[in-house]
Amino acid sequence: MPGENLTRTEAQERRAVVDTQSYDVTLDLTTGAEVFRSTSVVRFTATEGASTFIDLIARDVLEITLNGVAIDPATAFAESRIALHGLAAENELRVVADCLYTNTGEGLHRFVDPVDNEVYLYSQFEVPDSRRVFAVFEQPDLKATFAFTITAPAAWKVISNSPTPEPVAAGDGVATWAFEPTPKMSSYITALIAGPYESTHSELTNADGRVIPLGVFARKSLWQHMDYDYIFDKTREGFAYFEEKFDYPYPFAKYDQLFVPEFNAGAMENIGAVTFTEAYVFRSKVTDAIKERRVVTILHELAHMWFGDLVTMKWWNDLWLNESFAEWASTIATAEATEWTEAWTTFNAMEKTWAYRQDQLPSTHPIVAEINDLEDVQVNFDGITYAKGGSVLKQLAAWVGIEEFFAGVAAYFKKHAYSNTEVTDLLTELEATSGRELTTWAKKWLDTAGVNTLTPLIETNTTGTITRFAITQTAPADYPTIRPHRLGVGFYDLTADGLERVHYAELDVDGDRTEVEELKGLAQPDLVLLNDHDLAYAKIRLDERSLKTAIDHLGEIRDPLARSLVWGAAWDMTRDAESAASDYIDLVLKNIGSETESTTIRTTLQQLLLTANNYVAPADREATRARVGDGLFALAEAAEAGSDNQLQFVQATASAAATPEQVARVAQIRSGEIAFEGLEIDTDLSWALLVALASGGAVDAAAIDDALAADNTAKGGEFAAQAKAALPGHEAKQIAWDSLVANADLPNTIVRSAALGFNNPSTREDLTAFIPAYFDSLAPIWESRTYQIANYLVTGLYPSSLANAELRAATQEWLKANGSAAPALRRLVQENLAGVERALAVQDRDAE
Repeated sequence: MPGENLTRTEAQERRAVVDTQSYDVTLDLTTGAEVFRSTSVVRFTATEGASTFIDLIARDVLEITLNGVAIDPATAFAESRIALHGLAAENELRVVADCLYTNTGEGLHRFVDPVDNEVYLYSQFEVPDSRRVFAVFEQPDLKATFAFTITAPAAWKVISNSPTPEPVAAGDGVATWAFEPTPKMSSYITALIAGPYESTHSELTNADGRVIPLGVFARKSLWQHMDYDYIFDKTREGFAYFEEKFDYPYPFAKYDQLFVPEFNAGAMENIGAVTFTEAYVFRSKVTDAIKERRVVTILHELAHMWFGDLVTMKWWNDLWLNESFAEWASTIATAEATEWTEAWTTFNAMEKTWAYRQDQLPSTHPIVAEINDLEDVQVNFDGITYAKGGSVLKQLAAWVGIEEFFAGVAAYFKKHAYSNTEVTDLLTELEATSGRELTTWAKKWLDTAGVNTLTPLIETNTTGTITRFAITQTAPADYPTIRPHRLGVGFYDLTADGLERVHYAELDVDGDRTEVEELKGLAQPDLVLLNDHDLAYAKIRLDERSLKTAIDHLGEIRDPLARSLVWGAAWDMTRDAESAASDYIDLVLKNIGSETESTTIRTTLQQLLLTANNYVAPADREATRARVGDGLFALAEAAEAGSDNQLQFVQATASAAATPEQVARVAQIRSGEIAFEGLEIDTDLSWALLVALASGGAVDAAAIDDALAADNTAKGGEFAAQAKAALPGHEAKQIAWDSLVANADLPNTIVRSAALGFNNPSTREDLTAFIPAYFDSLAPIWESRTYQIANYLVTGLYPSSLANAELRAATQEWLKANGSAAPALRRLVQENLAGVERALAVQDRDAE
């Protein structure tokens, strides 16, 4: 919204004037469904006589008192800021306001459960949304203590960062909870969760002998599906792992994990009160990929308790330090401390695929990004900040040595506990423990953008003996940095037991070409795999012999991580228009049936559908989509009864349905006329099949309403919104469009689901008519909606499934005509355009 931005320069100037000590925040949650009363008492020191401002987004500001002197809200409060003049050395500010509940997942989100009409609240404050709940200096390097006093219905549970106190009855079914002050912390990781949540509790003893209470919370209507014992088990494994590796006991008083409705992200690392998406409460059968992802997310948020919460970045340009570290730490902990031992394969298949895609967009940026203001950081929760950063930390750990890496991290926590840091603070400790100079490494890896490509150069004699082995490194013209890599080279030969690794070498690669003398004299293997073990962050290419071996025998590679690397190499070559999209489809349909790793399957199937819908030559598209639909159904029939593969192939069969016969088959699966042994058509699978039937024109809005009546839940509402928006025909699309663009009342998850249905590839021809309306709506959407909703609409309503020259031209025209639009909005549109441009290039290659 206009006036709600904060620049880095403003934050630095304010930090030079102000230092915060404490907040006393009193909230009355009994004042109705629209607003709540917020009273903030802020104590801070300042440069005497200086002026500054404090942040607040409120419907009405009722009182402002600075050091006992009343200030007129009508003159002091404007556009999310309260002006403060004539500051003393020691200051006390009191602000009383009526603040608004949201349904966007930002600030204090209010949800009414359609099952029982119970009201549930939760906060989400990252990046700049604690100001939607109380007056606050909203920047991470102004840490303070926070004491919350909450008045709410007595039957509710109220949870915050500090342990929950006993409520004090206040009459008429109302009670007050007065929480003890928190440790010194940043405002964006404060938390409030309130409502009639069900919960269960346990405890553990941490490394310094303190008993840490544990809690798991969820809505009443979902509680029967909450596998809390498993959540506690993974949490204990994570505590033990991190406390040992970080050599620093868990620093806070308790650890609650709360599964909350209509959550935008996977989870949020509020100190001692982590919030998770309810997608992690499994009411239906889910894939192993999702089960594993939940474990990684649990450990990701736990890692944040040290990296991000105990030690916090000074400004958002080091957001990557929080998120990349949590990505890396949660993956290694998952692999080494839980039953999900192939977590690095999952990381390669999912995270690195995301990173490579993001790093090849025009909006790519260094890991240490230039964050000029809050709008910059809002769009920076991306594949660079999370996945590339996590990949580079894996590379750094290999570069300095894993034991040295953990020792440096431990020293970093001890030195900077409860304070704010920059990336140089971490590198200083890693240099001390490893003895490696990291300034040059950091300049090439953290301060530059783009992904390198590594290619083997192999020469042999007439007997097949290698006479020369080198690794060439290239970089895109726009980002020409050539980087140092620590990586492995694997040699694989076909044996009676499959394609097995017969030789492995680990080495440092730098420069345009690195000669590898130690591999000379060895027999050329059937497959050479650069970056074996996936230590490096780089795209890899296969030599001609290796590529042929992979196509014929990919499923016979015994190591799942090696298989994932080969899958990734084939995908990169397809996206880069170096190989035909049709060949990728052949590769997947031939080999995916023998894949064992759930996330590899999940990612590859998503790529298969994208290829069939957007990447094959348009003249061949419909025939290809039909072939893919039939191929996936055959894979589902051949899969082991009750297996993860079976579930994924049935789900993909529905998503791929392209012909009337295939849509009719989906209907038969949903009705049980076509049955798969060991597979139940449970609630969520039934909905997924119904969405496919909707996009295929086999059901109408009334049938969707009937399904919602049978499953009148929050999740059912999301599926119904997606299904209705997926219906074909201009009238159905116009209804969906109006519900999203003309109506600003829909909650975040319904917006996200409806946009997904609107853009269904099966109804792509209906989207052409909406191209002008899309571009006309961009500025009004950006100016009138919160960031999260605007993001969902700008990306979700872009008719990317058209992937044609008309859409490219219209997007280019908007960018040319709107050079002064908000940089964050232009970035989203540029990323949309990049997807179309890539699709057109790959289509041209496929047509050859």
